[in-house]
Amino acid sequence: MTLRAQEDAIFPGAIGAVRHDWSRGEIRHLFALPFPDLMFQAQTVHRANFDPAEVQVSTLLSIKTGGCPEDCAYCPQSAKYDTGVKAEKLMSLDKVLAEAQAAKEAGASRFCMGAAWREPKDRDLDKVCAMIEGVRAIGLETCVTLGMLTGQQAKRLKASGLDYYNHNLDTSPEFYGEIITTRTYQERLDTLAHVRDAGIHVCCGGIVGMGESADDRAGMIHALATLPVHPESVPINLLVKVEGTPLSDGVRQTAIDPMDFVRTIAVARVTMPRSMVRLSAGREDMTDELQALCFLAGANSIFYGPKLLTTPNPAADRDRQLMDRLGLRAMPV
Repeated sequence: MTLRAQEDAIFPGAIGAVRHDWSRGEIRHLFALPFPDLMFQAQTVHRANFDPAEVQVSTLLSIKTGGCPEDCAYCPQSAKYDTGVKAEKLMSLDKVLAEAQAAKEAGASRFCMGAAWREPKDRDLDKVCAMIEGVRAIGLETCVTLGMLTGQQAKRLKASGLDYYNHNLDTSPEFYGEIITTRTYQERLDTLAHVRDAGIHVCCGGIVGMGESADDRAGMIHALATLPVHPESVPINLLVKVEGTPLSDGVRQTAIDPMDFVRTIAVARVTMPRSMVRLSAGREDMTDELQALCFLAGANSIFYGPKLLTTPNPAADRDRQLMDRLGLRAMPV
């Protein structure tokens, strides 16, 4: 087979074209490609849209920890599970801005704030909006994750200057009910629509390693890649098993094959060519070699700092050393 014929077999249609009509079958085909072919396709698409040596660096802070009424089976912040995470009040504005300043000095270009709510109350939203305004004044992009939103709440966040709103789909529509029962898939899609209608960039991805099948991983990517507009940021999380949650060690799922995780990153890159694909939770337990493969597969964003809400994240020094070894650099603030 000629090189052109090989490329035609690997790339359906124009290389790196933005599409919203991906079929499940096409996405399953991508997952099933020989690993070299999939990596070649992902890297080709990545280079057509981004500088392959640049990584966007974000920092994530829990501004309101614990006590969430939802039953997400992976989450240590759920009030339904005994994980040792205590419910706390919303952080003060001064403390949040001090954390944002430290994140900027450490090299972050985006500051993400998470609150363990099912949905925010309007009085709490006013306080979060003040945080958004303060973080933007420091010179950072802003992102928040607060649970479900109404259309009016999304507009209020936009008025405060919010850049990104995170609201993950978590998994495929078919597997979702095995993980969460207190919020429907459609409610998640409705919140994403409110955010998009308000003119806020969308940060939306999922979690792998929760016991889902290969077809569920394809289904999750299909749900993301067929949204009317692709999320500007797509975090791909590897499950962090927390004692006390239904998905803790030995409960019902085995660890995902690392190559299947890399494949998920690569398929996200191919199907959403202009999105930032974030190598997100779970990096603490990844080898440097696995992370390097993820960057090669098209990941170009990470969280920087010792903690992701309540779970561990690699120390900043380790990340800097890895990026230096790989010849990667942080996107400018």
